[in-house]
Amino acid sequence: MTKSDALRQNYNKLLSKSKEFILATTIHSLVEWDMETKMPPKAVNLRSQQLAMISQLEHKLSTDPEIGDLIEKIRKHPDYDSLDEVEKRNVHLIKKNYDEMTKLPEELVTEITRQSAVTVNVWKKAKAAKNYSMFKPELEKLVELKKKAAEILMEVKGTATPYDALIDMHEPTMTANMITKLFDELRTGLISIMKKCLASPKQPDESFLSRKIPVDVQQKISSSIAKIIDYDIDSPNAGGRIDETEHPFTTGYYDDVRITTHYFEDNFASSLFSVLHEGGHAMYDQNLRAEWMFQPVGTGCSYGFHESQSRFVENIFGRSREFWSFYLPELKKLTGKTYSDVTLDKFVHAINAVKPSKIRVEADEVTYCLHVIIRFNIERDLFADKITVAELPEIWNQKYKEYLGVKIENDSEGVMQDTHWGLGYFGYFPTYALGNIYSGQLLAKMQKDMPDWKKHAAKGNFQPIKQWLTKNVHSYGNLYDPPDLIKKITGEQINVKHYLEYLNKKYSDLYGY
Repeated sequence: MTKSDALRQNYNKLLSKSKEFILATTIHSLVEWDMETKMPPKAVNLRSQQLAMISQLEHKLSTDPEIGDLIEKIRKHPDYDSLDEVEKRNVHLIKKNYDEMTKLPEELVTEITRQSAVTVNVWKKAKAAKNYSMFKPELEKLVELKKKAAEILMEVKGTATPYDALIDMHEPTMTANMITKLFDELRTGLISIMKKCLASPKQPDESFLSRKIPVDVQQKISSSIAKIIDYDIDSPNAGGRIDETEHPFTTGYYDDVRITTHYFEDNFASSLFSVLHEGGHAMYDQNLRAEWMFQPVGTGCSYGFHESQSRFVENIFGRSREFWSFYLPELKKLTGKTYSDVTLDKFVHAINAVKPSKIRVEADEVTYCLHVIIRFNIERDLFADKITVAELPEIWNQKYKEYLGVKIENDSEGVMQDTHWGLGYFGYFPTYALGNIYSGQLLAKMQKDMPDWKKHAAKGNFQPIKQWLTKNVHSYGNLYDPPDLIKKITGEQINVKHYLEYLNKKYSDLYGY
């Protein structure tokens, strides 16, 4: 066997180890999907044991000492440079995961998992009781454990701060300093647009959006929306499905990517836009390069890039006047006489209404990122030991008054509204706003490449837009880190200019400011 043959053999062995881990994660996600959609109530205890076993298997597969040996042999091989860009990226991504998983002590990982389960359970009770003091002790324990993990990961990843290590898990190579600069500029721009919309005499009438639409009709709307965005749930070769859950989500891999939604009879728009949003996530997962399946490069670039796709489909396409000039007549057909009196102008203004709210998941397109920026600023300061868990409600309420002009009445509509902190998801929140920033840059580039994209949208033809996104985003998979990928696609560093320009143009047209 030649040296090059040995290198190739070791690389193939490494990929086969990686495939085993990826397959285990797909089984994990499918079991979780079933838990949220089809599982009978009595199965909770059994399911928790099944999930624990799969998690142990994933950990065992990803920390197999043979992976470390293979990485070492490959990287030290004299012909290492004969590997191409994709192969080197696969080695890098496997090494990154292996280093992180092996450096975190198993007892710490177990303790974080256990404490997360306790904390989120207490969060549910504390939220129902509107009592932060119930939640605080468990959250303090979880934050301390996450700080320990972040300090270890900081060493492994070579980041400047523990919080940067947590960010890197969701948005690789992005740092708190980079995000702070972006978010400070974004916040200023968003507050300016919000104030102009609120001061405008041209306010929308949203009352008709609460007219009742039966769930079976909404299911037909979901199917028709899925067809438009080419998310196949009906054909013999379908790779998707839509089910109902409390909180919409997307899960799956390549040929099996499932989305969920929630139907409210007096708020049909909630489900319609969640199908567009989750459909955007599914579109990304289903249009990665087929030849990269079971390879680390064959995944999305980051949580932020994933969010850019869901936001692009939901907001840039799905809330556009052009799309609704096509779809409103379809909606009227599906809903009978319910919306026969509603004009296009009225409808488009209503679904794009700007109204500061206390709850992130109910926020409009202009104010949404302000919710995320508040959480990011709090997390950053919490992990830098500038603030304590005890101070969170006071800081939260103060920021909501300052940024959004709303008064928080109790901690359940304030600091306890989201489950993320109870689950220990620190470093994750910034990706929601980064996704919007990326979507603005992608839109600016698409408009240069395809100036007539709005004409396609006005015919309900999503295909050219999807093809552009697949060529420019999906086809790169995880070949590059987010700052490198956005530069490769657009020729620019990450910046908020294009997103703010998009919002300013759209909302000045709607509100006449």
